[in-house]
Amino acid sequence: MGKKLLFIFSSFVLLLLASGFWLKSLIPPPQDHHALAQTLPADLDYLRQRPGKNRGKILAVVTSTATLGDSGKSTGYELTELARPYYVFVANGFDVDIASPQGGLPPVVIDNDDMGPFDYAFLNDMEAQEKLHNSIPIEQVADKNYRAVFFVGGKGAMFDFPDNPAIQRLVRGLYRDGKVIGAVCHGPAALANVTMENGEALVSNRRVTGFTNEEELFLIPDAREIFPYLLEDRLRNSGAIFEPGPAYLKRVSIDGQLLTGQNPWSTWPVAEAMVKALGYKPVPRAITPAENTVEVLLTYEQRGIATAGKRLQQMQQQESKAIDRRLLAMHGIVAAMRGEIGKSLDLVRLLARAGKYEAQ
Repeated sequence: MGKKLLFIFSSFVLLLLASGFWLKSLIPPPQDHHALAQTLPADLDYLRQRPGKNRGKILAVVTSTATLGDSGKSTGYELTELARPYYVFVANGFDVDIASPQGGLPPVVIDNDDMGPFDYAFLNDMEAQEKLHNSIPIEQVADKNYRAVFFVGGKGAMFDFPDNPAIQRLVRGLYRDGKVIGAVCHGPAALANVTMENGEALVSNRRVTGFTNEEELFLIPDAREIFPYLLEDRLRNSGAIFEPGPAYLKRVSIDGQLLTGQNPWSTWPVAEAMVKALGYKPVPRAITPAENTVEVLLTYEQRGIATAGKRLQQMQQQESKAIDRRLLAMHGIVAAMRGEIGKSLDLVRLLARAGKYEAQ
């Protein structure tokens, strides 16, 4: 009996090891970040499409908060959530100023796994870095100078955006004048406490989104103790019609001149939606492999694995529709961590198909 149990256990361990090696073979190595780090704005073909006529100014607002409350954990604005909209606005003919509650150089969060050409180009962009190092104190900002404002995400925004009188005044003035207000991820915290002249909350009965409770609590289980509130709760309590999408996938809510994105994966579409809201057709942009992967994942969430598999095959038959297999694997791991075993196995199947298509 003991030998039989030992044989079964050994076979199980070998099966697990073999599965692990197989899964590892499906995940490509990370990008060459050393090479990517050399990217300059001049290397981005996208920016060469900038129209000759200047279309006015957009203000990007980032947090000045460097620590998550009393936790001692560092925070700041998310680099990718500033760099990508910055270049969307620039490529579409707008000048961009950068402001923060305290002014000066704001704290930043850089996730190397998320970094791409636009993000490294931003770090090497002398003009952008000059604006960033000397960000305008928000109390010195005049709303009349801007056609739109974009509130950049980053967990620090939860602390210094909602109750800042200068931010409230800026948003109220822009909204009253019919200008465009955008925000992504934790950026919508700037909208949660804005009261209009009639005494109603700005977001009351407005369709908005932002980083959801589900997303926050998965990443930080003790978020309710660390943050003064959860963003979804705060927006709902202010009367918003909160529109959550699937966790860690793109979602953009548009309610007139108010445009909000749920999380970092919503950054590109919310910035381009702002360009449309300002009356222009966004210039063409090469869709990234990560965005293609998010489309496949959304198809899976909405229509199941069969349709997602067909979508994946269609994409990979086009050279311009590359897939980020590392991101697909990450979502499979997250599903497993959340106990969604069926979903995790489905995503592994999609991952295997993606590897097979790329090898053909």
